[in-house]
Amino acid sequence: MRFIGVLAAAAVSLQAIIALAADPKKPEALLAYGARIIGDDARTRVVIDFDRQPSFSVHYIANPERIVVDLPATAFGFQAKDLAARGLFKDIRYGTMDEGSARIVLSAVKPVKLATARVQADEGGRGYRLVLDAEMTGKEEFAALVKAQSWSDPADRPQPANAIPTPEAAKPGDFIIAVDAGHGGIDTGAIGVDTKTEEKQVTLAFAKALTDRLNSEHGIKAFLTRSEDEFLSLAERVQIARQNHAGLFISLHADTLKQKDIRGATVYTISDKASDKLAADLAERENLSDQIAGKETAAEPPEVADILLDLTRRETQAFSISLAESVLGSFKDQISTINNPHRHAGFQVLRAPDVPSILLELGFLSNAEDEKLLLDEKWRVKIAELLTDAVKRYRSSVVANGG
Repeated sequence: MRFIGVLAAAAVSLQAIIALAADPKKPEALLAYGARIIGDDARTRVVIDFDRQPSFSVHYIANPERIVVDLPATAFGFQAKDLAARGLFKDIRYGTMDEGSARIVLSAVKPVKLATARVQADEGGRGYRLVLDAEMTGKEEFAALVKAQSWSDPADRPQPANAIPTPEAAKPGDFIIAVDAGHGGIDTGAIGVDTKTEEKQVTLAFAKALTDRLNSEHGIKAFLTRSEDEFLSLAERVQIARQNHAGLFISLHADTLKQKDIRGATVYTISDKASDKLAADLAERENLSDQIAGKETAAEPPEVADILLDLTRRETQAFSISLAESVLGSFKDQISTINNPHRHAGFQVLRAPDVPSILLELGFLSNAEDEKLLLDEKWRVKIAELLTDAVKRYRSSVVANGG
């Protein structure tokens, strides 16, 4: 029976393995074909089965308390229920970070430490297993573990010069647009109610369609912040747009809500004060993306008391609002929107001081009707067409006003 389970798990990950194998430049991925978790709120064991011997490293992160396990490129073939949080852990996430690495993030209920972290051969000769034995500890000991370690997040390490994507064949005077597919890699985003489709897949499909449509317009050059299933921090997304001198930043999302009857598109712009509770709750969830991926919380840079910077921010915000209004103008009588479809909140991904930015909720994966549309290729093309019209009108307006 267990052998059948292994075959089933391997089948689940076959698509991921094929995708990795299709590109010879990518490292051959490990296969994590099985997982289990047992224990209580004093001691909890996590076991993950691999087809080959994995290398790994373990790190501790505070606020909130998390244990991060970094792995080489790994295809996760087991089912989510096999590693459902229990015992000392209230949430467990796993997935890719980039083409050469993967990560498991164990969010703890209370301060915790690993008494054991080892790899051992499977007795049946089916590969290797990673065994993590966690036990409760005190706040002071956990703080000491965090302080004593020496590590840097792979995403924070110096990257090669070509790590930041650049729009191909951009010409002087081209209007450059960063199209941001929300979530990715270990951060799956929301999950569809019927199909269980992950938000990161929906946003990438829409981002690619929009980028292709924008690039068919003369004088417009659009590029993707991510073109694959990889994790990008919120700060990296903003930085990619700024380094490429983007004139617009459009971040695409498809979240879920507890109220499953709410459906339709929403356009968000940046604001220190949220327009309403729905906007505030959504911004809070989106801003947790870095924590989900097990990144250390970066300290906010001190605000520079500079009147020119303040004026730039205000002008950028005004342009963002103009773009939002242009999008909703295109959607009118064409695309269903929620009540008060232009809302605002403190989204970290919209914080570029000099790039007009919007976050577009295409619809909600928590609503069955929206979910069908979000997976409909014809509807995707229609959205791309309407957004392109909105961008063209916005660009004309900016040029007409000396922008």
